[in-house]
Amino acid sequence: MKKIAVLTSGGDAPGMNACIRAVVRTGLYYGLEMIGVRRGYDGLIDGDFIYMDSHSVSNIIQRGGTILKTSRSLRFKTKEGLLEAKKKAEEAGIEGFVMIGGDGTFRGAEAFHTASGIPCMGAPGTIDNDLYGTDYTIGYDTALNTVIDAVDKIRDTAASHNRLFFIEVMGRDAGYIALHGGIGAGAEEILIPETNTDIQELIKHLEEGWKRHKSSVIIIVAEGEKEGGAIEVAKKVKEKFDHYDTRVTIIGHMQRGGSPSCFDRVLASRLGVAATEGLLNGRKNESVGLVHNQLVYTPFAQARKHKLDVNEDLIRIGRMLSS
Repeated sequence: MKKIAVLTSGGDAPGMNACIRAVVRTGLYYGLEMIGVRRGYDGLIDGDFIYMDSHSVSNIIQRGGTILKTSRSLRFKTKEGLLEAKKKAEEAGIEGFVMIGGDGTFRGAEAFHTASGIPCMGAPGTIDNDLYGTDYTIGYDTALNTVIDAVDKIRDTAASHNRLFFIEVMGRDAGYIALHGGIGAGAEEILIPETNTDIQELIKHLEEGWKRHKSSVIIIVAEGEKEGGAIEVAKKVKEKFDHYDTRVTIIGHMQRGGSPSCFDRVLASRLGVAATEGLLNGRKNESVGLVHNQLVYTPFAQARKHKLDVNEDLIRIGRMLSS
C-alpha cells in the first residue's frame, strides 16, 4: 500500500482535526503518500482531492470542526454515486481510506468497500457517543463540557429569578449527553429517549421540590425525548404546574463546536494512528475504538447496528442525587 486517503463525513465533532492530523502523520511516518478528501462522500464522488504533507496538518490539533469539511451525501447512497466514487479513487491511485464519522459514515464506508473493493477503516467521530465498539467517540467529551459550562451559567440566572429551566441538549436517538451532562450539572430531572417520560411523575417531583423551597430547577432534555423535546415537555408541565417562572433553552449546535478537550485530542490521536496502522496490517471494514483503555477493532456492521444500552445505574444515581 502506497497511497491512502482520509475524509470526514456526517456531523462535525471536536477532535476530528486531531484525528486527521494523526492519520496523515502516521501515513507519512510509514512512507505513504497521503490524500485528503474534501466535503466527505460528496467530495469523493467529485474527486475533490488534495495532497497532504506534515505542514498541511500543522496547528490544527486545537481547532474544532474539520479542515477537510464534511457533508451528508445523498448521492453516495445511490449505485451511480458509489461507482463514480470508485472511479475517482482508482484514477487517483488511492489504495485505502480512513473515514472519520458516525453511523452513517460507517454505512457509507461499508457500501463503498463492497462496490470498489478498496479497504476502508473507520474512526468514530460523533458527539452522541452512540457507536458500539468504543467507550468514547471523538467529540463526546468536549460536547459534555460545553453542556456543563452552559448549564452552570443558566443555573446562576435560574436561582436569581426563581425559575424552572428546561434545557435541551443534542441526542436524537441516544441520551448519553443528557444523562452524563445532567448528572455533572446537578440537574433535578434528566429526560432521555431510552426511557419513558411520565409527566405526572415529573410534576410530582417538581411539587416536592417547591415544598422544600428550591429556588430553581434545571431539567435536562435530550432532543429525541419521546414527549417531543424540551418545548413540548415544558408546555405540558406548565399547564398543571406554574409555581416557577418557566423558560426553555436549546443549546443546539454550540455542542458541536469549540476547541476539543485534552481527552478528545488524545483519543483522536490514538484512533487515527490505529486506523492507519490497521490498513497497513491488512484490516478492512472495521472501526477502531477504545474499550477499557485498550485499542480494539470492530466490524462496521456491528459498530453501526448494535444498539447500546443506557447505563441503568447512572439513571438511578441521577434520580437519587436530584432528590
